[in-house]
Amino acid sequence: MIAKYSDCTHIGGGVTVKNQGVGTWPHRASRHAPEATAIVFRDVETSYRDLDDRVTRLAHALAGIGVGRGDRVALLSANHPSYLEGLFAAGLLGAILVPLNARLAGAEVAYALSDSGARVLIHSAGLAEVATRAASEVGTEHRVVVDGRPDGDALAYEDIIAAASSERIDIPVTHDDPCFIMYTSGTTGSPKGVVLTHGGVTFAVMNPIVDLDLCSDEVSLVAAPLFHTAALNYVSLPTILKGATVIIEEGFDAARVLRVIEDRRVTYSFGVPTMLDAMSAHPSWQQTDLTSIRRWIVAAAPVPPRTLHTFAERGVALCQAYGLTETGPGALVLKPAHVAQKLGTAGMPHFFTDVRVVNSYGEEAKPGERGEILIQGPNVMREYWNRPDATDASFTEVDWFRSGDVGVRDDDGYVQIVDRLKDMIISGGENIYPAEIEAVILSYPGVEGCGVFGIPDDKWGEVGCAAVTLEEGAALTVEELQTYLADRLARYKIPKSLILVDEIPRNATGKIRKDRLRAM
Repeated sequence: MIAKYSDCTHIGGGVTVKNQGVGTWPHRASRHAPEATAIVFRDVETSYRDLDDRVTRLAHALAGIGVGRGDRVALLSANHPSYLEGLFAAGLLGAILVPLNARLAGAEVAYALSDSGARVLIHSAGLAEVATRAASEVGTEHRVVVDGRPDGDALAYEDIIAAASSERIDIPVTHDDPCFIMYTSGTTGSPKGVVLTHGGVTFAVMNPIVDLDLCSDEVSLVAAPLFHTAALNYVSLPTILKGATVIIEEGFDAARVLRVIEDRRVTYSFGVPTMLDAMSAHPSWQQTDLTSIRRWIVAAAPVPPRTLHTFAERGVALCQAYGLTETGPGALVLKPAHVAQKLGTAGMPHFFTDVRVVNSYGEEAKPGERGEILIQGPNVMREYWNRPDATDASFTEVDWFRSGDVGVRDDDGYVQIVDRLKDMIISGGENIYPAEIEAVILSYPGVEGCGVFGIPDDKWGEVGCAAVTLEEGAALTVEELQTYLADRLARYKIPKSLILVDEIPRNATGKIRKDRLRAM
């Protein structure tokens, strides 16, 4: 029993259900098919009845350590069912989940914990060193260890679930309440927390269900990180809402993924181009039975034509999509029926989403004319957490979200993503923002100026390159720079190459000319 909620009630008996949020989804799904398999993890199957029970118990356990309405619960782990259980449990309490990138360095985790004000950090035992240091630094009240035994004063995830009550929880949660905060780095260098409401998540989840005709017999594979909206809102939650099966892989391994596709008869998944290229390059690619696949979404980075054609030759029509964390993520999608005719485009706007391509005057761009992509719909974020300035700057005066990306429509309205207004680097599906890296490099002794930009890479699509000016008498090698950054930035953010220049080129307003750096 959760004593702090005087308005908790049992569902049934004519009592009005107060929680209309995402947290109720396991229970709603279990009413129709309690024995159906909800989650497969390490070949262990969890039914919808068991998922409902675990989520309820976890919610009671979190409430027992002080989590209530509006409180933030952070989660730091490789892919694990706790991402879904934590999201649903927080939703039952009116709390807010904060999924954190498992590849972040300790300082980055500490920043997110501090900025969000998380009261609890759920983390895997494998990330205990980073998690413990970050939580201690910012004073996070509780740690809960998943997938291993706890250290120090931390609690054990499975133990607190087993010891908690299974009594149903029903407190008021509306579609306007925050559901989760997902951090994305900003061009100013400090990460911003994207706030998606329960209503926003619901519409974000409904978009692929409607446009991709997802079914209740889907077998959906999640090998992309669950701390990104694509794996969470575009694959996992749509599958749960349909009462189908989510297979969660701890990470991406090409051989393992190909084997799971064949053995489990996977029907739906998402991947970034580097994942797909690794699959097609694997020795078992040609022998793997891929006939169960109905839809495979590719997004988060520019898709090389060779990748599209390689999968098409095996009978897998890759559906390109486009979106951002701020849009939950879906904005555009290329439906399976249109892949052959419009291969290479990101498709049309999702059912519940509107997309415009506008020129520098804010007018609708003509077919074939490049312009900025603007997005509007109930799936778009409510705000950046505690950043009204950044929120205002991201929307037009009539509430269209400014993507900062450049697209071009064809005569039929299909949009191709052709460029970026921002200097963001996309490496293996991860968004890398140069300003954040530049700020750290500038703290290195002897560094006078710095500009980070993306250069093409056959494996990752893009990787970072740092252009640096040094003080007189100073010296720096790429190995020294990478060693310095290793404790301060996630590994994927660290530039792979270094060039020493006499001057960082800038425009009249002082902004770095990244185009000139690329030319160097």
